[in-house]
Amino acid sequence: MGCTACGKGKLAFELARRVGGHILSVDSMKVYRRMDIGTAKPDSAVREVVRHYMIDIVEPYDDSFGLGRFVELAEQAITEVQKQQRPIIAVGGTALYIRGLLEGVFDGPSSDPDIRDRLKQEADDVGLAALHKRLCRVDPDAGQRIHPNDAKRIVRALEVYELTGKSISSFQKQFRSGQYKHNWRLIGLRRDKEEGSHRINQRVKRMIEQGLVDEVKSLLAEPQGLSPQAAQAVGYAEIIDHIEGKISLADAVEKIKINTRRFAKHQRTWFRTFNNVHWLDVKPDETAEKLANQVLKK
Repeated sequence: MGCTACGKGKLAFELARRVGGHILSVDSMKVYRRMDIGTAKPDSAVREVVRHYMIDIVEPYDDSFGLGRFVELAEQAITEVQKQQRPIIAVGGTALYIRGLLEGVFDGPSSDPDIRDRLKQEADDVGLAALHKRLCRVDPDAGQRIHPNDAKRIVRALEVYELTGKSISSFQKQFRSGQYKHNWRLIGLRRDKEEGSHRINQRVKRMIEQGLVDEVKSLLAEPQGLSPQAAQAVGYAEIIDHIEGKISLADAVEKIKINTRRFAKHQRTWFRTFNNVHWLDVKPDETAEKLANQVLKK
């Protein structure tokens, strides 16, 4: 685990290559088909060498995919790999999905369509920022973790609060026992904040060079388009604004960099809630091969 652009994907590949393992992606956006450049998916050459699971499993117009479905499909993948008696290297930065993979899905209340629809309509009427501000008041922990543009999770958190009078964070904390469903060993990558920001900026530059704008145009041109959940992903939301003529490409690129750095800050906050993580402080010039040596020696 680690913040976006920290190098965890390359380390996972190196480890899997050495030990004959398969990789399980723990990323809420890599699940979408054809959303390749903006999610920094491993390329076809990498996936030919090492089998990857939980990538390209849902259409980008499907708004029903969430934590519960992820955990269900991930468990199926784990069972398949275990039958082959191969190691599993899970890799990702979506902390909520990592938590679900480790401990399961918390047993919060069932959804209430009336409350959910009302909150969605309220978001349309007064703006999502107002709902996020309310969430910060009733559930500061969730308000800090959930991105201000993450409509689905903001609505769910407020829905839980209205249904129970309790914060969604209180339900989630009940499941933070440190008892994992499988015998996972947690490895975390940490970089100096300035170095991390530099790597994020370089990644955004590469994405634009690789054709992110054309990728988004192609997705928007599909008959069913993008779901709200997919369209709000960092890198896609900003390019959509550019395509719709709201901002220039240069401004969109700058916004992607800023929002990605903010996302990394949210990740760091989440990762501090995990116990028993073997953190590796990565130097700027440290290679995946050297990191793999460290991991395999521990």
